[in-house]
Amino acid sequence: MPDQEDSRRAALFNAEARLSWVLAALAGLLGAAAFMHTAGYFVTFMTGNTERAVLGHFHDEPRVAIAAIELLAAFLSGVVVASWCRRRYWSGHPHGPTLLTTACLAVASALDILLYHAASERIAFVPILFVAFGVGALNTSFVQNGEVSVPLSYVTGTVVKLGQGIERHISGGDYADWLGYFLLYACFALGALFGGLLSLLVPGWAMLITATIVCLIVTGYTHLHLDRHGPLVR
Repeated sequence: MPDQEDSRRAALFNAEARLSWVLAALAGLLGAAAFMHTAGYFVTFMTGNTERAVLGHFHDEPRVAIAAIELLAAFLSGVVVASWCRRRYWSGHPHGPTLLTTACLAVASALDILLYHAASERIAFVPILFVAFGVGALNTSFVQNGEVSVPLSYVTGTVVKLGQGIERHISGGDYADWLGYFLLYACFALGALFGGLLSLLVPGWAMLITATIVCLIVTGYTHLHLDRHGPLVR
């Protein structure tokens, strides 16, 4: 099976893999931007939002539970809308989801600026709903046979696959069984680290604007780099 192994190794560093690292880092940065300058809202961690939605009532924190439900709904809506747009308009343009994410961040930034003078240093909740929508849309960037093939912010699944790949390598497999998942995870973590460092340098009101600029740059990279290598829809 040498040809198959060579093909898998080559796929670890092809154009699509490189873009997945960039977008995973972007997802990590957006998650950090939303978390650091808010009351601790998750826009990438839907498992945590689900538990908050259920357990918030047990801690007599109904507002936390309701906020978690709204974040879940926003994220899910982003996935649905981006998937519909991919089917209708973006079949030949893989940068579409990142463009939608950028637009959502721009709207979130504008709303936060309007609300900022009447609010505290923290980012208001309504703009964070738009960020969650944008992250949901971002997760539809890689589609194969109608299903998401690289869930960018689903770190739990990535870690599970990483563990399975390590076991296959130990059992006689190849480093290609786990390296791709490790790189995806590492890029998400680096993006979160970068977002955390940015939060120390950028005030709350400017954090979403900074994230919008970064997302716009990534959208341009996606358009110039991946569109020339072919669509990500199969």
